[in-house]
Amino acid sequence: MMYLAVFLVLFVLELIYFKIADRYNIIDKPNHRSAHTEITLRGGGIVFPIAFLLFFITSVWGKWVHLPLHDQAVENHNELIFGVGLLLLCAISFLDDLYDLSSKIRIVFHIISVSFLLAFLNAFVLLPIWAIPVLYIVIIGILNAYNFMDGINGITGLYSLVALLSLLYVNENLIKFVAHDFIIYPILGCLVFLFFNFRKKAKCFMGDIGSMGIAFWVVALIGLLMMKTGEIKWILFLAVYGVEVISTILERLKLKENIFEAHRRHLYQLLANEKKISHLQVSTLYAVVQLLVNVVVIFSDLPQVLIFAITLFPIFVLYVYVKFKIKREVED
Repeated sequence: MMYLAVFLVLFVLELIYFKIADRYNIIDKPNHRSAHTEITLRGGGIVFPIAFLLFFITSVWGKWVHLPLHDQAVENHNELIFGVGLLLLCAISFLDDLYDLSSKIRIVFHIISVSFLLAFLNAFVLLPIWAIPVLYIVIIGILNAYNFMDGINGITGLYSLVALLSLLYVNENLIKFVAHDFIIYPILGCLVFLFFNFRKKAKCFMGDIGSMGIAFWVVALIGLLMMKTGEIKWILFLAVYGVEVISTILERLKLKENIFEAHRRHLYQLLANEKKISHLQVSTLYAVVQLLVNVVVIFSDLPQVLIFAITLFPIFVLYVYVKFKIKREVED
């Protein structure tokens, strides 16, 4: 009953945001690099920082009145530290949606937000000092990769839902690493967002506030799981996005292009724009492939090195083959 109430609150608040966005012209205008053709409301991903605020409010309230709203799995983790990082990142990302901020301003806030995330994970205490700068680079890279991949209806919402459901399964059936509500609240946020976005004519787009916000939450959960188990294989819950973004960056570097400029070289863009495949079909394909990877990661007893090999190699081969095939067809 509690989760239904949270879902309905998120749904209503999302509708209220639509009214505000419409009034103040917070929209996404298509250009020659866009995969969409119609003006659409931007910033629908505001549902994710709101989901955290609801989580935090119910958590604090539950502790005050001694209700078991949250189990004890995260008693040593300070959700407020996570929340400060999340809200800072979402705030600067929303401002970037509105005003197109300079990259220098964005990176400063990204570093600050990731600092809060690492503090939440207790990484500054548990990990060797050399690992900290590596984590800054990796996490900021993942956040921006999420943003790069959020280009067609449903793709990041559905992809994130697969990651979160996989994490929930691990948490409830294999190893308890976090309070289940800390996973369920962003799941509810994804469901609300997908209701408006996973359709042929989307009511809204996620915006940077959404792609950065949900990426931050997913990375935090994967980080907690990795800290709990001491295994790095859980990063493969982001394997599909990772392979695509890294491969595309290498391709653009080879072509001497500015990797920070908008483009249409991602495979999902080619499938949607060149092959004219439905956005929803492409988004579902990405989610299904990632789900298959997650099943292998969760249920395989193989050494981690082999798990990386049997998941990443087929994804990379499939990516290269399909992309090459599309380019040949376009050239012909």
